[in-house]
Amino acid sequence: MHGHNEPVHNEPTPTDPTHSTDSTAQEIRTLATSVVYADDWTRLRRDDIERADGSRGTYAYIDKRDFALIIPAENGGFHLVEEYRYPLGRRGWSFPQGGFPHDESGTADELARIELAQETGLRAAAMIHLGAFAAGHGSTNQYCQSYVATGLTPGPTDLEPEEFGLVHEWLPRDRFEEMIAEGLIVDDSTIAAYALLLLAEKRGEIVLASHG
Repeated sequence: MHGHNEPVHNEPTPTDPTHSTDSTAQEIRTLATSVVYADDWTRLRRDDIERADGSRGTYAYIDKRDFALIIPAENGGFHLVEEYRYPLGRRGWSFPQGGFPHDESGTADELARIELAQETGLRAAAMIHLGAFAAGHGSTNQYCQSYVATGLTPGPTDLEPEEFGLVHEWLPRDRFEEMIAEGLIVDDSTIAAYALLLLAEKRGEIVLASHG
């Protein structure tokens, strides 16, 4: 579970064997696929499908590469970023995260380090892999590779145009949890990754330094 070279899937499909089992992979068969829209980050696919009972239909979904999310932990708290999220029409706090565009590639560990540095300027001495989870299993084939970053040192940021106005701030852990309850943090990946961290701490696999 704590490997450091998990691949970022370049061409994911609904029946990717790395994400499926033999029993589930056969429940729905893809008869044909078409790309309705594509850019550097996203493809919208519309597939003709056949279900296990022989009935046929269509399924539209967002085809996106895996992304990395980083929990930068330090002094009993976490570094978070706040930025405007266009689909929600509001700003929101989250852990740093992002993915490769379709013309770039690398391991999930490399991506995590790149995203951490770009959004916060932080460099990590240690990057611990927490696990992977489906980011929206009813609408996309994208997975999130989540990490805890420790041994942090500051440096310059390198924000992308889409990240204009991004704010980076360290917050104590108690305040982070309060912000979830208050609806200031609504990002599902941030909350799911924190759940993985809590489970890893419960198992004694990760011990984070307390404040001071």
